[in-house]
Amino acid sequence: MVPVDAEQISMLREVLSATGWLERTQEFGRALRVTSRTPGGLLLVGTPGDDPWHLAAHLDDESRLGDVPGLAPTLVRWRPPADAPPHLRVGLERLEAARRGETLFVVAEDDAPVPLLERVDDARRTGATVLALEGGDRELRGLAHESLTVPPREALLSFDGAQHLVSAAAGQEPARSPRGLRRRLARLLDTVAGPVVD
Repeated sequence: MVPVDAEQISMLREVLSATGWLERTQEFGRALRVTSRTPGGLLLVGTPGDDPWHLAAHLDDESRLGDVPGLAPTLVRWRPPADAPPHLRVGLERLEAARRGETLFVVAEDDAPVPLLERVDDARRTGATVLALEGGDRELRGLAHESLTVPPREALLSFDGAQHLVSAAAGQEPARSPRGLRRRLARLLDTVAGPVVD
């Protein structure tokens, strides 16, 4: 990972505040929070080569810190090892058991493979709410009730950065303003890179 200095952090804050990304991620995060009300009912799945570990950890933190049990995700993995702890042993069969009142959150920077699209379609048909954070996958976007697209050539926000913004927005109480999200993002960036020094 390339270290980020204080000047880059300051620029990122300024650039994002003028692009609409904070507002779009806030809206998507709000949808995630509103639909994820059942403890254990937020099913988080990625693509075969990319389990969304980082996002799972952030959502778990937001759930705990904000006392929002529904945001604690169930990480669904493509090939969970048999000797993994129970919470890391949840396989794709969990998607087949998705039902009304649960949320399936698909995180796919690259196109979702057909087996995942089929499971997403089945989960939607059984009443689960489908959200997608994707990099331009039209088929996945077409199956989702809500989606946020981060184009691969987006110069201002990386796919990983979007995950940070979405998890922070999901943890934000609905009555708070976009300025509250900006303050939380600033605290997160200060934690990662240290405070801005003039």
